[in-house]
Amino acid sequence: MSSDSRPRILFITGKLAEPALRRVLTDLAPQAGFEPQVAVLPITVAALLTTKWVATHLPAGLNPVDRVILPGLCRGDVAPVAHALGAPVEHGPKDLRDLPEFFGKRSGAPEGYGDWDIEILAEINHAPQKPLAELRQQAWHYRRSGADVIDLGCDPGSRWSGIGEAVRTLKQEGFRVSVDSFDPVEVSAALDAGAELVLSVNGTNVESATRWHEQFPCAEVVVIPDTPTDLASLDWTIQTLRDRGVPFRIDPILEPIGFGFARSLGRYIAVRDRYPDAELMMGVGNLTELTDTDSVGVNVLLAGFCQELGIRSVLTTEVINWCRSAVREFDLARRLVYYAVRHSTLPKHLEPRLVLLRDRKVSEHGSAALAELAQRLTDPNYRIFAEGGEIHILNGSIYLHGTDPFALFAQLLQHDSRLNPSHAFYLGYEAAHAMTALTLGKQYTQDRALNWGFLSLPAQESGHCVRE
Repeated sequence: MSSDSRPRILFITGKLAEPALRRVLTDLAPQAGFEPQVAVLPITVAALLTTKWVATHLPAGLNPVDRVILPGLCRGDVAPVAHALGAPVEHGPKDLRDLPEFFGKRSGAPEGYGDWDIEILAEINHAPQKPLAELRQQAWHYRRSGADVIDLGCDPGSRWSGIGEAVRTLKQEGFRVSVDSFDPVEVSAALDAGAELVLSVNGTNVESATRWHEQFPCAEVVVIPDTPTDLASLDWTIQTLRDRGVPFRIDPILEPIGFGFARSLGRYIAVRDRYPDAELMMGVGNLTELTDTDSVGVNVLLAGFCQELGIRSVLTTEVINWCRSAVREFDLARRLVYYAVRHSTLPKHLEPRLVLLRDRKVSEHGSAALAELAQRLTDPNYRIFAEGGEIHILNGSIYLHGTDPFALFAQLLQHDSRLNPSHAFYLGYEAAHAMTALTLGKQYTQDRALNWGFLSLPAQESGHCVRE
């Protein structure tokens, strides 16, 4: 045991991984409560290590240690290393970036992260046109994605006779329900069945809101202006509802880009200044659904605006394909912005699940290290890398690299006549991953799935890199 009572742990690595390992240990060691020591062996890539080779190539003058961590890809029984160092030895993770989890430390978000105070209403569009089974299925999808309230979007111009049954069914399954309709008959039937919120009320139906309140005093309404720019009409409706004791929240209407988007944001600020204690709502779909861009970044920005301004509910939906995960995106975004605003910290390095297209950082070995690895390899197993804009394929007898995977595979076939269909498929599959990583700026690691944030699928290691 070291003099300060912290266990001393020796990490064995190669020259290539040394800088990254030291960076990880700088943050990890104080958190995990150990004193780190690093032994850099005379080999570039730690994945080529065997325990017998490690035992005979340890540097001189190592201090006594309490525990030894080998690279996860180091092959062989740990007994020779344990005998040489006089300490217990174990294999660490295959990727040193997983060391915090290996030591039981959660990487990424800090302790206490995950709280939120923005409510999500997820709208089922054209609800009257969907069978009850489909409504239930979509409601459950929204709930699993993070929605707090299921909003039934009705169709103007036609009356939905089944709205009461739909609301009762969802309520029986534990859902909170709102109704999006200007038809007073539809709204009354929904409230009678247990709906708790009505979207929306303005000067044209404020009298209906009064009647609903008399019959269903706990029901709340969303107040909107008669036209998006008419704040005078919004003020009049708010005052009318206040005078009559109708509970409400205010939505000044977010408008699409090119149709008053910037000014509509200004209206939210103006309404907050006029009504500092009122509940506000924003329909974010006018941006996520109506803008040619992936919705995740839009959701994060709007969530930040809502958090700072005290807008405590949003209405969203998942109609167009690029919004198919919008509810889950906003669920993660509201947690990110809540922490950032409450702790006065940047919303950065807190929520990796929202970084989907490109990775935060891409590490490369470098051309010199890959060339040295190609010289050192002696076995027929293929290693694949995606670096410097190229795919690199190498084993003990060949080193190919280039930007065209089809050309690389043609060269590979000329070199390796024993390539069987199973292994050829594996190499093609990995080359596709590598090409995707190069195209988008993602980290590629052979036999590991690419990271797509919260959209990532469970990793499936193929094990086909080893030739039979």
